[in-house]
Amino acid sequence: MVRIAVSREAFRGLFAFYAAKAHHDQKHDGEHCLTKLFRSSDDIPDGLLELWSERVNTLDPETVGNVLCPRARAVADGRVEYDHASDFLHALLRELNGKQH
Repeated sequence: MVRIAVSREAFRGLFAFYAAKAHHDQKHDGEHCLTKLFRSSDDIPDGLLELWSERVNTLDPETVGNVLCPRARAVADGRVEYDHASDFLHALLRELNGKQH
């Protein structure tokens, strides 16, 4: 069994952090989108978290951060919207699949 490198709670924390920042920056559309992702992150399938963990473990943290942070900021800024936290995670995985060490 794969050890989950990033837990469901870590994603919830990410969405909560960016939602609080969007609130502080008065970007209410982004705050709403991130709050929706926060709530839906309870329902991220375990298999998707395992897939994420497998992919992340093959890359260095800087590469992962270079993909993760801009996507989270885009949601916080209201430039992009996902219907569910797993949609956000799928988008991250698609982008990471093109990255190498």
